Amino acid sequence: MVTIDELRRKYKDFSLEGILILCKLLNVDKSYIYTYGEKQVSKEIKDKFIYFMENIIKGYPIQYILKEREFMGLEFYLEDGVLVPRPDTEILVEYVIDYINKRYNGKNIDVLDIGIGSGAISLSIANYCKDAEVYGIDIEDIPIKVANINKEKFDLTNVNFFKGDLFKALDGLDLKFHIIMSNPPYIASEKIKDLDIKVKNFEPRIALDGGMDGLNFYRQITAESKRYLVDNGLLIYEIGFDQGKSVSDILIKEGFSNVSILKDLQGLDRVVYGTKG
Repeated sequence: MVTIDELRRKYKDFSLEGILILCKLLNVDKSYIYTYGEKQVSKEIKDKFIYFMENIIKGYPIQYILKEREFMGLEFYLEDGVLVPRPDTEILVEYVIDYINKRYNGKNIDVLDIGIGSGAISLSIANYCKDAEVYGIDIEDIPIKVANINKEKFDLTNVNFFKGDLFKALDGLDLKFHIIMSNPPYIASEKIKDLDIKVKNFEPRIALDGGMDGLNFYRQITAESKRYLVDNGLLIYEIGFDQGKSVSDILIKEGFSNVSILKDLQGLDRVVYGTKG
């Protein structure tokens, strides 16, 4: 038999990860781990802990092990095959929520999220803006499955997910949107090899690769979005830190007005938005 403290010491360079995994395996909170370190654990728990920690050392994201990630005050279910939600994405969500509250103030509106992943963006909007009808689309099966799990978890009825390649997912639906939002793949193909090992080796490449210059999806979505936006509708993107001007230029070229950039807490470009017409 082995104690909690003995397991923690085995991976002292990954102490926080070890505590979180032990909490998950033992179904306890962190205070239990600190208080009852002398408690023995079963061989099954020990073996699972060692297996998970060895994967952590290889770079496997702990969020996939814990099966969860906090975003916008909500605990999202996660699994392999969806991008791990980042705090930077909250900048886009917070702007959209504020925009809805100020511009529409309780009116029923339609909102589209392109490339839903875990549903972090679309479900956060649906949760905090109950008068918005939110639609989410993704080309992959796993994001649709995971987002629907989270939809049920949060008991949301004002959001629906569709599978398909960008706007083709909406074929047959007569919809116009007040807001279209997306955190599309935006890493240049040749730069993926330079990403952190946790990202490049374990997160879905399809959610990262934005083509030769990282701008493929911004060009396509911006051009096609004009058919689906109401007049003066908002198009808003998360972007890479060095893509502010490039994405702004795409929107301007396609005739969008009031094009602006939002910065993250580090002062780097993080969101670009504009209005149709």
